[in-house]
Amino acid sequence: MFHKIPDICGKQIALSVLGNRNTTLGEFIIENQGSFQYSSGELSKLINAIRLAAKVVNHEVNKAGLVDIIGRAGDTNIQGEDQQKLDVLANEKFIQTLRNREIVCGIASEEEDDFISINSNDEQHRNKYVVLIDPLDGSSNIDVNVSVGTIFSIYRRVTPVGTPVTLEDFLQPGRNQVAAGYVVYGTSTMLVYTTGDGVNGFTLNPAIGTFYLSHPNMEFPETGSIYSVNEGNYVHFLQGVKDYIKYCQQEDGDRPYTSRYIGSLVSDFHRNMIKGGIYMYPKSSVSTNGKLRLLYECNPMAFIAEQAKGLATDGNIRILDVQPTELHQRVPFFCGSPKMVQKLQEFLEN
Repeated sequence: MFHKIPDICGKQIALSVLGNRNTTLGEFIIENQGSFQYSSGELSKLINAIRLAAKVVNHEVNKAGLVDIIGRAGDTNIQGEDQQKLDVLANEKFIQTLRNREIVCGIASEEEDDFISINSNDEQHRNKYVVLIDPLDGSSNIDVNVSVGTIFSIYRRVTPVGTPVTLEDFLQPGRNQVAAGYVVYGTSTMLVYTTGDGVNGFTLNPAIGTFYLSHPNMEFPETGSIYSVNEGNYVHFLQGVKDYIKYCQQEDGDRPYTSRYIGSLVSDFHRNMIKGGIYMYPKSSVSTNGKLRLLYECNPMAFIAEQAKGLATDGNIRILDVQPTELHQRVPFFCGSPKMVQKLQEFLEN
């Protein structure tokens, strides 16, 4: 399938769509409803709502520098971090879109102090799904034109349908996720997601505003040559992490590995899943519980990683087995190519 878009001189350029040129995200969702064990119609509507909000946020991100949407908003979020203007905008767009579609009973956002209970106009509290979202991961990079992203996680509620959602609906271990994904706003805009049956990536064709299947059946290479960690914090890391970093830097066989760290989890994860690598954000003497949020970042990325034949751990146990105790809980996070994560685990155990 080819689409014509005008270039700056008014000429026509043939734009080919990568991957399966006949499959849009909407078509893919419909075609694969059978692989989802619950109410596929509701989940399909939910994924479509996220797709719509992502397109709106992508439009705003691409205007950065042209209009007044970069820089600090002047407030801090629940974690005490400075909110960027695009943090606030992305948060509003995703919440508004999910509210308007009336397909979720609750939303939790990294930018909100508490969860939001959603009532349906037709039937009070009849919806079955809750969404947890990091609206704009890596937003501090937006001022310097570095890739940022959105991370989302979907669960079925555990409290009775027909009652308001409670904190219990959100404090579920990651293994209970029914879907998770991320959007990366970079040189191209991609939506990558899983419903527990493999991982697929869709690239936005900006000419017509449609996501096309470009990366079917994504998987981590068994091993890789990239390690992603903020080495500026090296002195504060546990000894096992220090030893593994030294191992990555030693010349031996396929080593030394290449150090690549963007500072946007979505971007670092996406690169490592395609090329092979390991991402690390350990706890330290400064951040004793780690820095990444279990519910908004680690659980969805761990679910994607495992569905893509990767591994994800907090250094002791599988991330998806961690029992959350609070909405904005932080944990150490290591994920990536299985052999690299297993090697790291050896150093941590020693």
